[in-house]
Amino acid sequence: MSLDPPTYLNSLQNNIRARPIPWEGAVRAGTITDSDLKRIKAVDKVRKDQRRQTVEAATEAYKSLLLGGNQGKSVLESAAKRADVIQYMLVLASDLINDVPSLASELFQHANPYKPFLPLLSHSTNPEDPIPLLTSSFLANLIISAQTDTSKSNPQTNDALPKLYSYLATLTKSQDSGLQDIAVQEYSALLRTKKARELFWKQRQDTLNPLVDILRAAAGAGRDSDSTTWSGGASIRSATEARLNGGVGLQLLYHVLLAIWQLSFEGSLIGKDLEKEQEILALYTQLLRLSPKEKTTRLLLSTLLNLLNPSANRSTLLPIATTVRLPAILSNLKTRHLTDPDLLEDLSALTTMLSDYTSSQTTFDEYASEILTGRLRWSPPHRDANFWRENARRILDENQGELPKKLGEILSKKWEDEKQVLAVACNDVAWLVKEAPEKRGQLEKLGVKGRVMELMADENEGVRWESLKAVAEWLRYSFEE
Repeated sequence: MSLDPPTYLNSLQNNIRARPIPWEGAVRAGTITDSDLKRIKAVDKVRKDQRRQTVEAATEAYKSLLLGGNQGKSVLESAAKRADVIQYMLVLASDLINDVPSLASELFQHANPYKPFLPLLSHSTNPEDPIPLLTSSFLANLIISAQTDTSKSNPQTNDALPKLYSYLATLTKSQDSGLQDIAVQEYSALLRTKKARELFWKQRQDTLNPLVDILRAAAGAGRDSDSTTWSGGASIRSATEARLNGGVGLQLLYHVLLAIWQLSFEGSLIGKDLEKEQEILALYTQLLRLSPKEKTTRLLLSTLLNLLNPSANRSTLLPIATTVRLPAILSNLKTRHLTDPDLLEDLSALTTMLSDYTSSQTTFDEYASEILTGRLRWSPPHRDANFWRENARRILDENQGELPKKLGEILSKKWEDEKQVLAVACNDVAWLVKEAPEKRGQLEKLGVKGRVMELMADENEGVRWESLKAVAEWLRYSFEE
């Protein structure tokens, strides 16, 4: 299966195919040999069936043309100073392995089928340089061929793939959505095997992070935001038919979601760290709310199911899923007129999974789960006087004071982009001091009192008010004593 090139890449390849090359001059200059020229002309601008017959009759010769051998260098190496020849040969090489699958098999008989091509990925730091771009397209098709036929898979393929990923990562970091889309589509074509997904995950700082940045832009949140839940400022009305928040096109969004969905088949491997590093559950919950098409909704739901389903992930990820209000979004989705059977099946499975989980949770469990996520919102327990009367001492004592320690960690951060977290934390401190005043020393040892006093001077009015209430409780019991 060959990689269907994106529009820009397809246009570039067509322009290069139509470009005249002074081949005879290249021979006279010693750039290519006369036998190279004969092989090129035999397959240049001819019908596919004729090209296939020609190559199949001389696969060894065409392998030598592309990779070199006993009779000389690869044409790509001998023509290193002729950008026009290299560009043409990269396009021709892609055409040959796509039109003549037996040639790809022959290339894998070489000791190192990637050797002439990998250096071309670093031909230039300019992301619009055609040579690395064309090289990536050829290598993607060649690696896909190796993945399709496991007999062709070899250590060289596993060594080449990370280098190709590194180049594609430079495209995803570009501001050009066309180049981003080329990279993401090549990622998607490559992520068909377990090994390819594991290598992609291993390089996630370069490969995955830029893709998540694209999703954050589409969801209306910056990468450095401390918010796990969105305030609702972004809405489906702010997205047009073809473009979402941050100028992210619907096609690019779909391709990014597709690549991450493929990665999510390694849910047991990636689930916990993906949430820890990217807060993926909150991001996907927001994207579900904004999703303008069934095809994007289907990918979002299927990815969430792949991440939540492994038993090793459930104890960590299900509490977070409820905290970011995924069950409410799923309920809302059920009111839409959805017709895709796979989407409906995944929606039902997720709803059942989360319903079973929430029905088994007490209010204390819900509160503890929220604290342990490291992010707070005004969920019902925080302002429920009965909850605090019944649970304050348990909160302070459970698991050797695990929850107040986590509360102290939350308070220690600045939360520049979501001051509400600090306000909720100060509220909780006030309730703990009020209901369990004899435990104040435990909180003071964690630095909670000092931090709450600092927050009385915070620029945010809500934080100042909640911290003032917490300090007032401390002072009340100090005066009573």
